[in-house]
Amino acid sequence: MSIPTKTYLPPVNDIDRRWFVVDASGQRLGRLASEVAAVLRGKNKPTYTPHLDTGDFVVIVNAEKVDVTGKKRTQKVYRRHSGRPGGMKTESFEKLQSRLPERIVEHAIKGMLPKNALGRQLFRKLKVYAGEAHPHTAQQPETLTINTIPGGEG
Repeated sequence: MSIPTKTYLPPVNDIDRRWFVVDASGQRLGRLASEVAAVLRGKNKPTYTPHLDTGDFVVIVNAEKVDVTGKKRTQKVYRRHSGRPGGMKTESFEKLQSRLPERIVEHAIKGMLPKNALGRQLFRKLKVYAGEAHPHTAQQPETLTINTIPGGEG
């Protein structure tokens, strides 16, 4: 008769949270989002635990320069609803990128996080900015290089 082993749980106070900066200019939207979602969850760490927040903070700059392939620029549609009857509003990728480029990246990453309280907690660690500047220099973020264009130039 063997003694059952316990599941390893990292001590919550000892979880190492680092800050990363990702430059989204010229990156593919979906590939960028999946890599960032994995970093937010902490899947790149040996202490990853599915039901705990073991991930890092991610700051994305140049969200206005994110790229999509094919005809998505004109055909991809973003919908939102006010909650009132007839309150559905639709907007193409092109129009939303010119109006609120941060929302496109946030929407893509949020869809790749868990749909529960843990996902909402992880989403709060994501900071997206349209331009090059961000107010998180005091955290001394490291540069995270994500190459979403296979084979170099796309």
